[in-house]
Amino acid sequence: MTPRKSRSERRSDLIEAARRAMIQHGTDSVHLKEIAAEAGLTSGAVLYHYPEIGDLLLEAHHAGMERFYDLRMKKIAGIADPAEKLIVTVRSGLPDGADDLDVRLLCELGGAAGRNRIYATLLTTLYDRQVSMYQLILETGAAQGVFTLAGDSQTISRNLVALEDAYGYRIVARHPLIGPDEAVELILDYARQSVGHPLREEPRPVKGKGRSPAS
Repeated sequence: MTPRKSRSERRSDLIEAARRAMIQHGTDSVHLKEIAAEAGLTSGAVLYHYPEIGDLLLEAHHAGMERFYDLRMKKIAGIADPAEKLIVTVRSGLPDGADDLDVRLLCELGGAAGRNRIYATLLTTLYDRQVSMYQLILETGAAQGVFTLAGDSQTISRNLVALEDAYGYRIVARHPLIGPDEAVELILDYARQSVGHPLREEPRPVKGKGRSPAS
């Protein structure tokens, strides 16, 4: 017998269903019935957990945004070297591939921001937090003598976030020549000139390949 889901688990499922529905139907035009269909529930069951469907949509957007600030801050918290921290931050701000749900949803949100003040505020807040995240890395690196900044930390940080956004869009738009690895290198090329450091990324393990057998 399948165990009954808790209220928090059901709400998490609805958030994921709302995210998928927004990608398919658009942030502005998604309806209750489409979210319910994605969740495999009735409209009434959705409303039981979220009487105001707008609250569900906002939670769905927040869930995706958490990855691009909160989770990145946790990821770099244990890294001492500012150069390594900068490289990890750049890579973690880009899509995993063209079907990356979080980035596709951010693109949808960006399209709606000009018509929706709440969405515009969400995106502005995320952008400002990401800029401050990069600033902290740059200023720490400069203070330690690891970086020699070519300009003020805020300008460099704003450009880094803007490059993330631009190349992230190109990846989910399926540009044939720009994937995650290419985008990382393009952003790091700007970063190298801006911080006076080679910023060499460690080779990434090839998926599906283990250790070679001894000969």
